Amino acid sequence: MARQLRSGDLTAVWVPDSDQEAMRDLTRTRDDFKAQEHKARQQLNAFVLRHGYHWPSGKKRWTQTHYNWLESLKFEHEWLQIVLQEYIHAVKLASARVDTMTTQMMELLPQWSLAPVVDCLVALRGVDKISAMILLAELGD
Repeated sequence: MARQLRSGDLTAVWVPDSDQEAMRDLTRTRDDFKAQEHKARQQLNAFVLRHGYHWPSGKKRWTQTHYNWLESLKFEHEWLQIVLQEYIHAVKLASARVDTMTTQMMELLPQWSLAPVVDCLVALRGVDKISAMILLAELGD
């Protein structure tokens, strides 16, 4: 091994500590919740479109106005109304999970050893704290 080190055949490897692995798991969990939110939104949109309702193009989705519109939709069959309410509930629940995880990440950030690096990355245009945390959690030191 000493000869390999001298000849330059060995490369340095960074081994993440427990805090780093915990932050990585935290960011990955948020990413999982984000994917669930995306899927729930797609399912709700598909259901609404399948039954002939269209949100006006150019208007922003997932605002309070959009939710009010979704909740105001009326179907002839009572069972479809139940399906709509369940899809809306699934989207709101998924969004709440993402928000909760994001809040927890922001609260834990000051305790993380890479918090100063996150602050440096945020200085770059287009990089927010969550993106910086995800990047550093995956790449490490």
